[in-house]
Amino acid sequence: MSDTCLTPDDIETLTKLEESLWRAESRYDPVLMDQIFADDFFEFGRSGRIYPREDLILPASAARPIDVRLPLPCLKFTVIDTNSVLVTYVSEVRRELADVERANRSSIWSRRDGAWQLRFHQGTARQTPTDQ
Repeated sequence: MSDTCLTPDDIETLTKLEESLWRAESRYDPVLMDQIFADDFFEFGRSGRIYPREDLILPASAARPIDVRLPLPCLKFTVIDTNSVLVTYVSEVRRELADVERANRSSIWSRRDGAWQLRFHQGTARQTPTDQ
């Protein structure tokens, strides 16, 4: 990977990894999430709460459907350095009573030993789908 571009394989892999966080069959797989989340991972949640890694590796018994719009809207990749990428997008999650929660999302992925790992994630509430 050069300093300024990602290969098509990198983009495909990062897209699948980011979407795996929203698919119940992968999100509630603690073995997979243990591999995806870097040891120093943490998240600033949409609510403003800070989530450490251990709070986000959920057991299969916690599984519940995630009604999210896929593919992820406004998905963008920005190379930080040769082994780090900022991924941004908008999440649209349907909650009870048909309300849709929208958030601006950002993730920092780092390649370590040939595999991508999530180092950081942030969600920021978004008021309407047309907000920029």
